[in-house]
Amino acid sequence: MAIQKYNLIQKGDKIVIGVSGGPDSMCLLNCLFCMKEILKIELVVAHINHMLRGEAEEETKYVQEFCEKIKVPCFTKYANITKLSQEQKLGKEEMGRKVRYEFFEEVAKKTSSNKIATAHNSNDNVETVLMNLLRGSGISGLKGIEMKLNRNNGLVYIRPLLECERIEIEEYCKEQELKPKTDQTNLENIYTRNKIRNELIPYLQKEFNPNIIQGINRLSELAGEEEEYFKQIANQTYETIKIGENEKEIILDLQKFNKLSKVIKEKVLLYTINKVIGTAQGISKIHIDDVIRLCENNIGNKYLTPNKKIKIFVNKGKIFLKKNFIST
Repeated sequence: MAIQKYNLIQKGDKIVIGVSGGPDSMCLLNCLFCMKEILKIELVVAHINHMLRGEAEEETKYVQEFCEKIKVPCFTKYANITKLSQEQKLGKEEMGRKVRYEFFEEVAKKTSSNKIATAHNSNDNVETVLMNLLRGSGISGLKGIEMKLNRNNGLVYIRPLLECERIEIEEYCKEQELKPKTDQTNLENIYTRNKIRNELIPYLQKEFNPNIIQGINRLSELAGEEEEYFKQIANQTYETIKIGENEKEIILDLQKFNKLSKVIKEKVLLYTINKVIGTAQGISKIHIDDVIRLCENNIGNKYLTPNKKIKIFVNKGKIFLKKNFIST
């Protein structure tokens, strides 16, 4: 079982579960509720109504009534994703994800919870790996969804169903008579993920390998192990080339950095960027290559901004990675 195998839950944990009302999240909620006394944990539910479909209100009512029946606190948020995505110039899918995770963390803070559980399964992981592959991702993208993720704010994200296939989850829901709600938009091929789920994976299963889900998940696991190894190397290397570190900036030794192999340079830069601004998400290979080139050429009158939050430049034998404070 993933909970024991990966040490996901400890006695006394208070866990926020993201519940949409679909099969995956209802399976997760029911499983954790059934083990609540054995694990000695507290549960809280966070549900988002994205206001995108007519059935959304029915799903909200279903989740609220289920939580009331099992006496688990349920926090609900209504978010007009269409309006928000237009205002913030983001796709609806990306906007929905942003709002969900912000709400999960808001509920965790409000309830003094230390963990957030999401219902990602092995099919979701395969879809993520294939999406990253199509985008030209490196090893980091091939590892897919992480089983356990420690955030800088002290919260821990866990995915107890990550090794379960969607068909197993659906069978569990039938056995337990949970009667989850189905989001019909998952059947519409308007998003890349839906196309991968509904067209690409069935095609690969039929024409190439019926066990493609298991095969790609094995690849994901191996990529994760390699990524973990490189993370340790990056951490050790960072400590040997670091000159200074504070809340606003990190300074690295340019000469020592330039002597590293390219792959270690990439890992150290991503590691350092993550330390400076709390994330390396959105930093692509082209950004990292530009920084490496800047360092190799030792250009002192130029700076790079891989994203709006960080500024990187070289001066007097040092690499400066500074938080970029933007006035609003």
